[in-house]
Amino acid sequence: MFCCDVFFCQTQTINSGWQFSEDHNTWETINLPHTWNLEDAFDDYPGYRRGQGYYKKQIFIPVEEKDQIQFLKFNAVNQEATVYVNGTLIGNHKGGYTAFNFNITPFIRFGEYNLIEVTVDNSHNENIPPLNADFTFYAGIYREVELISLPKQHFSLNDFASEGFYVDYYEVSNEKAGVEVSSILDNTSNTNSQVSLHMELLDANGELVKSRTESLKLPAESSNEFKVKLPLVYQPKLWSPEQPYLYDLVLKLKDAQGEVLETKHSHVGFRWTSVDPDKGFFLNGKPLKLIGVNRHQDFQGLGNAVPIEFQEKDIYLIKNMGGNVIRFAHYPHHRDLYKLCDELGIIVWTEIPIVNKVTDTPEFFDVCINMQKEHIKQYYNYPSVVMFGYMNEIFIRMVFDKYTEEERIALKSTTLKLANQLENLTRELAPNRLTVMACHLNEIYNETGIADLPMVLGWNLYFGWYDAEIKDLGSFLDEQHQRFPKRSMLLSEYGPGADVRIFTKTPKKFDFSTDYQFKLHQSYVKQIQERPFMTGMTAWNFADFGSEFRGDAIPHVNQKGLVQYDRTPKDIYFWYKSVLDKREPFVYIASDFLSGLTLFQDETYPIQVYSNQPKGMVYVNGINLGEISFENGAASVEVPFRDGENILRLEAGNSSVEKVVSVHKLETLDFKNFDQFGINVGGHFYFHDQERNLTFVPDQTYQTPGYGYLSGAPYGMTKDKNQGVPFNVRNTTSDPLFQTMLEGCTDYKVDIPSGEYQVSLFFVEPKMKPTQNIYNLTQSAEVVEVTNRRIFDIYLNGHLVQKNVNLASEYPEKYGVNIISNILIPKNEGLKITLKPVEGKPVLSGILIKKIN
Repeated sequence: MFCCDVFFCQTQTINSGWQFSEDHNTWETINLPHTWNLEDAFDDYPGYRRGQGYYKKQIFIPVEEKDQIQFLKFNAVNQEATVYVNGTLIGNHKGGYTAFNFNITPFIRFGEYNLIEVTVDNSHNENIPPLNADFTFYAGIYREVELISLPKQHFSLNDFASEGFYVDYYEVSNEKAGVEVSSILDNTSNTNSQVSLHMELLDANGELVKSRTESLKLPAESSNEFKVKLPLVYQPKLWSPEQPYLYDLVLKLKDAQGEVLETKHSHVGFRWTSVDPDKGFFLNGKPLKLIGVNRHQDFQGLGNAVPIEFQEKDIYLIKNMGGNVIRFAHYPHHRDLYKLCDELGIIVWTEIPIVNKVTDTPEFFDVCINMQKEHIKQYYNYPSVVMFGYMNEIFIRMVFDKYTEEERIALKSTTLKLANQLENLTRELAPNRLTVMACHLNEIYNETGIADLPMVLGWNLYFGWYDAEIKDLGSFLDEQHQRFPKRSMLLSEYGPGADVRIFTKTPKKFDFSTDYQFKLHQSYVKQIQERPFMTGMTAWNFADFGSEFRGDAIPHVNQKGLVQYDRTPKDIYFWYKSVLDKREPFVYIASDFLSGLTLFQDETYPIQVYSNQPKGMVYVNGINLGEISFENGAASVEVPFRDGENILRLEAGNSSVEKVVSVHKLETLDFKNFDQFGINVGGHFYFHDQERNLTFVPDQTYQTPGYGYLSGAPYGMTKDKNQGVPFNVRNTTSDPLFQTMLEGCTDYKVDIPSGEYQVSLFFVEPKMKPTQNIYNLTQSAEVVEVTNRRIFDIYLNGHLVQKNVNLASEYPEKYGVNIISNILIPKNEGLKITLKPVEGKPVLSGILIKKIN
């Protein structure tokens, strides 16, 4: 769906050599895509710049093009753009995720350089969605800008920046299928024009299948729509995720002499879909369980200004995993990705960013309606697009914000009114697609009736993370199916946060361990597969993504991804591949992130192994651990590691894989085969600290000989929350080390031999007032300020290290504190850390001991 360079039609991308300024005074040269929130959305200070930015560029337009029509097209600008050409206001566009264009012909000086200026405004605007969401609203011109030169007769670019034609299908079945094309043709000449529209349908080899030519009369200075059907194709090759067969539709607009004015291309994929409330999703008359991912568009170090080559790799990764569906959340993504979904065979749910709440103004309604029109018309021709959506968790702010009962009633009514308008609009403009919206876990969607509007209702459910237990997913879905038997449902979001630096033998709810991520995902997939009435599931999220206010294990980043922010796969990605991809035998050992694993004496460690085969064999250092059976794609093996490097080998089917795991196997803390030892005080998990290139071991009550606390208790830990403190810790990138801690720990003991050591103690004040995270979806989020002082003295083996430590007073902004002291330990004394209370209870987050000599 693009304009070819033929005769009179030319598209030029103008991404290089723009000037950018935040104040209209100081300018820098930049290339597009660009955002000005690349750094401030990830620093230690709350908030990021939302305001105006200014772009300008000189473009030369030759005099030879004076008879052409010139369009300036912006593929996305977040979130409001005002465009000027040679000082004249051309137009304004609201909404940060759809394309828009302007006819700039009357304002061009041909044969000269022309000044393009764009004022971009990313300020919070109550009349432009999204108003609030769990992702960062990066500002800037972050997709391509194009200069399009057209003949006076051309496919219209004025229909909401679409390509000017729409592909529909008729009588699609296994036996036959037809294509109907609606073309909007503009004639900007002051005389009538005789043109012809030639249509060809080519197969995947480029061979002609069907064709048709229509002679058309275009009245002067007019825009007209023409519908043309191609003859039926018999025994068509159907499109599906398993066999994504595509035909090529070629449209050629010719003048009276037969010269080509403009050429357009579009994928054609013959397929039909339906949903059944009891039996789920059907493609081409056959049931298909949809299992895939949600996707945000930003990337580590780039924000939303991501080159398309990087973005396309995401789609290949999703297909390689075996995913057959993508929800492009929570806004339209780059159109090249939809084209790639056509080619690879991935079903698409696409939506507009009306998230969390609405505003009761005519302006807000107008922007939403216009946004959905742009969305549908710009993404209409992709056969992979099966679902058009328009709202996500639209009542979540109302549930958590303080509204009067009168305000709540009014907001419910306003939201339902807008939802009805958008549902009706979507059904009208895309009658051959499914409509969809996503809700969060709250009865308000049923009470208001908004859940009855779409053809498919998505539930964003986080049982076992924000709510209840993992097993409660199935019972909730069963209850909803029983209450609303005519609804088709899809699990539109699910998943826990997971930091690859955190691993444990004892995964617990909300601990951000990769082990808990595996536990939850494995159970969720099983529960959905057991329920034929569920159309499918889309994991939240394909990749970690930026969310500036979050205080997760990596601050400012939502870590629920199956891959990391830089797209390095987490172990869970390969588990999905073992379940979903049956093309050839696959094996995987989930050990890539076990950095610096430390074990004591005869201790073993459970390793997850994945395969799409029923059985396999595991070897460690050449020793056969016996045959294993894979259940739901996975098995757990207790591995008796030795000190040093260990070679793990997995064989299943005719496939095998080897991994090397380095382990510190300790009899005692003698510092003979290691020179430093770290303890993640208050935490039940290992934490690999990249700052110090060291893995901190889990905490424990004192065991002899060994280490542990003699007093105190883990701070903030409950059966439902095992992070400790959910906020960003300044002055460090090792937040998980500081976020777990012991409170009231007055004595801690480590059995180390005599010698000289450097002892580092890690502290943070837990009772700060963090930004409230409504996405915890509970009313128990801690938002208390320090009201009682916490003051204590620090001693090592009775020697005073620091007196009157007052973390809240000395480090008032959630600051990670590291107090370091050297100590000479006599024989048989070991290390004893004493935190003597002066006021309140002392806290301790971590201990690092280095042998000096």
